[in-house]
Amino acid sequence: MKLAISGTYSSGKTLTSYALSHYVDIPRTRARTMRELLPVAVPGKTLEECTAAELIQLIVRRHTERLVQESHLSTGFVSDGSSLQEWIYGSVRVVVGINPNDSVHLGALETVERTPQMVFFEQVMEQLGVAVKHHVKETYDAFVHLPNELELAKDGHRPVNERFRSMADEAIAATIDELDIPRHVIGGTLSERLDGIVDTFGLTPVTDVRTAIERAQREYAAIDMTIESDRAWATATAS
Repeated sequence: MKLAISGTYSSGKTLTSYALSHYVDIPRTRARTMRELLPVAVPGKTLEECTAAELIQLIVRRHTERLVQESHLSTGFVSDGSSLQEWIYGSVRVVVGINPNDSVHLGALETVERTPQMVFFEQVMEQLGVAVKHHVKETYDAFVHLPNELELAKDGHRPVNERFRSMADEAIAATIDELDIPRHVIGGTLSERLDGIVDTFGLTPVTDVRTAIERAQREYAAIDMTIESDRAWATATAS
């Protein structure tokens, strides 16, 4: 089975995918996060400082890494998100702006100014969507969609704009349904999520849930959460 764990920012995708991989012994595939790609792709910048062109580069880089990782696991895997995430995060920026935090003052139905740059960015996102949706349709057997029920992590890597977060979550779910891929909404605590996934897909645990979560937490703790601009090595590595 090729299963994707979907959801928006701070929904728990990464930790859930780590834990599920240990719980049922399914390989886990992932692409480097935006925070991991930034020092190489756009040295010295945070995600908020990226231009539209730089965001497109990051989206393409992450999509490409997903394809490579997934191609090595032809018999099945659990994926931390999918290419829908990055593409939709880009698409929603057509409404809220390249930096979503700059449009927090807008009303629910308001959009940022449609400058020539934003019109072109929208056209690029539409065409990227054609390729991304084709890949997702051809690749995943099912999605576990984590509800937007956790507090947004304030780690400097995610937008503080709840409007952006909610719009992205709704768009991800709607696109999965548009592609007619089974989507199972499973929430609750991490242990409840794991047991819900196992029950839904008839999977067989190979360890106890507590051990799986502890292993996942150790791996998650090892992820570099340093703010991009604070990485003294970033520019030197890329130069």
